[in-house]
Amino acid sequence: MRLMHDLIIIGAGPAGLGASIYASRYKLNHLVIGAEIGGQVTEAWEIENYAGIESISGKELMEKFRRQTEELGGMIVQASVNKVSKIEEGFEIFLEDGKTYQAKAIIFALGMKPRKMNIPGEDKFLGKGISYCATCDAMFFRGKDVVVIGGGDAAATAAIHLSEFANSVQLLYKEGTKIFEPSWEDQIIKTGKIAVDCFEKIQEILGEDKVEGLIYEKANQEKKELQIQGVFIEIGSVPGVVVAKELGVQTDEQGYIVVAQDQSTVIENVYAAGDVTTGSNKFRQIITAVAEGAVASGSVYKKLKLAKK
Repeated sequence: MRLMHDLIIIGAGPAGLGASIYASRYKLNHLVIGAEIGGQVTEAWEIENYAGIESISGKELMEKFRRQTEELGGMIVQASVNKVSKIEEGFEIFLEDGKTYQAKAIIFALGMKPRKMNIPGEDKFLGKGISYCATCDAMFFRGKDVVVIGGGDAAATAAIHLSEFANSVQLLYKEGTKIFEPSWEDQIIKTGKIAVDCFEKIQEILGEDKVEGLIYEKANQEKKELQIQGVFIEIGSVPGVVVAKELGVQTDEQGYIVVAQDQSTVIENVYAAGDVTTGSNKFRQIITAVAEGAVASGSVYKKLKLAKK
């Protein structure tokens, strides 16, 4: 007879693993399915705002999440989900490798994907000087000159991390978008290796077989050309909601899954948690992702178990 799980959590980042930790405490028979354990957090060079931990790398923090998840009884299946279908008893989840699982309830903890700039040369030089992950690729740019594009904390921390490897770092942000914390600005100055400038438009990434330069335009229409070997794009992320949308969940105009206070969606027994949702005032933080995962699992427990008592 086919095993019907109480719950399947799709996504193995902070929201998904947080949901699993609480699902284990609620004694829900569940699985976590995710292509990358830890999600985008594993790319974070340094995390200093997670309560109770003064400083830790994303990889280290997510390893703690993984270990706690499994020690409490949660099973993690590292795989990509191709499709989720509604069946009479609940839902069937189809994996890329052909395997299928069934569950009475679903939590989508799908996380985010890097946002592209769609500028000339971006796709051409992907993996040849273009990167969306400074933590992953910084060591390949030792002694080289690089650019980081973005005005948020991710761009600031990427520039600081790269300064430990690169010969020089140019941090470029679009006019009016510099929002990184003052503490990061202090560290940028302390490195002595990071130049900061604003642009109106990135015109082109230059090169033959790999990145060799970048042209950007200032607000006064002045054009500047940089001789560089690497471009790190840190302009935010977009929600990875394809399989959820195919099932019929409602999304807002920006593509985030619309959830109620209990993390439920418009589809019965389908919940969502983390960066992919409209919850937590769209405050994209590890702490809020974990909280939403916990709330979602609590809601599943109330719906499946308490309602029967």
